[in-house]
Amino acid sequence: MAKCQVVLPEEFMLKLSRLGKQTDAVAEKVLEAGGEIMLDKIKDNLKSVVGKAEDSRSTGELVSSLGLSSVKQDRDGNSNIKVGFAEPRSDGGSNAKIANILEYGRSGQTARPFLAPAKKAAKKPCQEAMVRTLEEEIKKL
Repeated sequence: MAKCQVVLPEEFMLKLSRLGKQTDAVAEKVLEAGGEIMLDKIKDNLKSVVGKAEDSRSTGELVSSLGLSSVKQDRDGNSNIKVGFAEPRSDGGSNAKIANILEYGRSGQTARPFLAPAKKAAKKPCQEAMVRTLEEEIKKL
């Protein structure tokens, strides 16, 4: 599974500190805004690589299992949102395994990356959406 870490600018962190008791609720909205951008880009990329091989047996289950988690705090107190695959597949297999094979390939199967290009392409739009959402929420206070 791809992992993306975004370090927030100092100015952004100062704005966030002004929110007081609303910080957690606003942080969730901000993370969801960025997560939705990333989810959409990964889905688009995945759709463009799934089922394109001559011997494809695509059922659409991998694309439909892709989703966004709820915002959760890790043991360090950082809030996170994740884009990932629901498990297990209807046949008992693993969606993450199939995604890994698509991303990196395997013996006799060419890699068809969709996560790494999505991460690169969506980084700036994610950050912009998150900043825009934060500013909108600050104006509401």
